[in-house]
Amino acid sequence: MLSNDLICDGFNRVKENVHRVIDGLDERELFYRPHERANTIAWLIWHLTRVQDDHLAAAFSDTQLWHQGWSDKFNLPFDNNATGYGQSTKAVGLVKADAKLLGGYHDVVHAATIRYLSGLKETDYQRIVDKRWQPPVTLAVRIVSVLADDLQHVGQAAYVLGLLENS
Repeated sequence: MLSNDLICDGFNRVKENVHRVIDGLDERELFYRPHERANTIAWLIWHLTRVQDDHLAAAFSDTQLWHQGWSDKFNLPFDNNATGYGQSTKAVGLVKADAKLLGGYHDVVHAATIRYLSGLKETDYQRIVDKRWQPPVTLAVRIVSVLADDLQHVGQAAYVLGLLENS
């Protein structure tokens, strides 16, 4: 179905750009901050992946991969449900993960995302997945919201990398 193909293509582009940014980076590069309040590449990739995992697992009534061992691998000093939303600049600096860990987590979340999306029927997109908002959020809106957020954050990570490479 065209809708599924287009959305999967969008998430495939996120994955490609995540790896384009992080592959080969060392800790100094992953934790670089062009300003003391700026986000690091590591935090941006962790955050976009956490949001994707959290929001889509909930929309598809599944368990987040984060809660299936990834939180232990990252061993971050946050509440286990933290996604990075609203975190302080101090908390941003606490996301210490290497490129292999960040990429590995993103890859498994991406695979789950593609699995979720591949079997959708056109009518599935109208299903309400979050009644806390007015109007209630449909699956279509949630998917587009996550994809837009991912694209923004991977673009920000690429921008930080560009600043680093040109500093």
